[in-house]
Amino acid sequence: MSLTNRDKQIIKALDKFRVMDRDSVSELFFAGLKNPKYAANNVLLRLLRDGEIQRSTAFIPYCYFGPSIQMKAQSQKIPHFLAILNVYKEMLKLGELESFLVEPKYGKKKDGCCEPDIYAHFRRTPFFIEVQKTIYSVKQMQEKLDRYVLLYESGIIDKPFPHVLILSDQRYAIDGDYPFKVFQSESFTEFVASLKSAPVSKPSERGVRIVVK
Repeated sequence: MSLTNRDKQIIKALDKFRVMDRDSVSELFFAGLKNPKYAANNVLLRLLRDGEIQRSTAFIPYCYFGPSIQMKAQSQKIPHFLAILNVYKEMLKLGELESFLVEPKYGKKKDGCCEPDIYAHFRRTPFFIEVQKTIYSVKQMQEKLDRYVLLYESGIIDKPFPHVLILSDQRYAIDGDYPFKVFQSESFTEFVASLKSAPVSKPSERGVRIVVK
């Protein structure tokens, strides 16, 4: 049986996000139907049966992988990628999401390059986003931000350099005068809400611009 356009979009999304749970597939691709979860289940089971996708039953709801993703069914990375997916869903609901990349590479980590969890362009503003579900020490977080400084100084990224947003339940004591803005929040939704109570920033010499609507 040939793949439908929606089949292809689902497989592409699974490759993009590495892993997606059944409910997220339902929300993103079947929201307009009377019973989205039932429809998602049927399509995912068909794609699984035909060898187009992979599945992990170690999580509830079940999680699915793209055909080229190499990940163990009980991998500790699965909750991390699902958290990244949840940020994507938050941003979609908040509007004007122009791009969203999962773990973009700007060099090798062993060479001191940073590896953001997310690069996103949201409301005409670029962001590097760290989805921090494990607790880092102050030193570890400092080292992570130092890698962003190296990326800034490398000139690889066009200006304005993206804001760095740390999403975590833990608040970090961040020291240092960085050549880019660093924000912290528990969720992206909370971050945007915090902007609504603050004055809209004007473009600076670095081209920083946050537009709140």
